[in-house]
Amino acid sequence: MSSPYPAGPSYVATSANLIVITGPVRQDDVPALCAELHHRAANGHTEVVCDLRGVTTADLATVDAVARLRLAARRADVGLRLRGPTPALWALLRLVGLAELCVEVERDPEQREPPLGVEEAVEPRDPAR
Repeated sequence: MSSPYPAGPSYVATSANLIVITGPVRQDDVPALCAELHHRAANGHTEVVCDLRGVTTADLATVDAVARLRLAARRADVGLRLRGPTPALWALLRLVGLAELCVEVERDPEQREPPLGVEEAVEPRDPAR
């Protein structure tokens, strides 16, 4: 049976402590992701940043991969930060308690407050409710 997704994610190291992940993330990709993290830790970095802007899936497999990366980072004694998860992935990370790893998140704009100086008109004969 074939997967609805193309082959696993691709990794691009744009700097010594940055891993850019693109494409879908599946369970089979976890060992390679952890190996990339350990490679960065072995080179003396105290923090590794994973850029998730190119991740095309927001499912439990992706969340599991992030959780395993967190565990690998703790074992390697390095910090892990996530950059740019999609709103759907960020919501899942918040749900499972991994949102504190995110340093840059796309969020929905806050509801706007009414402009200052605009007050509701009150009719003098209206009873207070």
